[in-house]
Amino acid sequence: MNPSARPSDSPGAAAPAAGLEVDILHEAGAWDEAAAEVVRRAALRAYGAVRGAAPAELSVMLADDARVAALNKTYRGKDGPTNVLSFPSATIAGAEAVLLGDVVLARETIAREAEAQAKRFDDHLAHLVVHGVLHLLGHDHVNDAQADRMEALERKILRDLGIADPYDMDRASRDA
Repeated sequence: MNPSARPSDSPGAAAPAAGLEVDILHEAGAWDEAAAEVVRRAALRAYGAVRGAAPAELSVMLADDARVAALNKTYRGKDGPTNVLSFPSATIAGAEAVLLGDVVLARETIAREAEAQAKRFDDHLAHLVVHGVLHLLGHDHVNDAQADRMEALERKILRDLGIADPYDMDRASRDA
């Protein structure tokens, strides 16, 4: 066994999706290689939990607040940055792999939220990648029933990654 393996790498844990190709573009911001690995691992785990090993492609943009704020204004009509944006792709007939779409992450916003919520940056980043990928796979949280289903799936995926339930942490910080 790999001595640096996390609990999710142990036998019996859900395997990541071998069929997903994750392309990571460092657009802007103070991202490092460790963050890129967190992104790749979280994306594989989220995809595998829903689609297994079916071939697919995903693009992830590591950006800064300014870039995400511009995208947020252009595509959602909202001012300011947000932590994660998801842009689904149209299906291309005859393609060998499904093009899931793009996930865009804002470095500074994620860091501020992680600090405010007393979470590890990497854990919060993984949660947001999982959240973004689930949106690309058709999950949403427009109503309570959808939110409950999506949160339950996020919790399972994050547990498989060895990450504490982010919603319990959110409730604990609100109740304090």
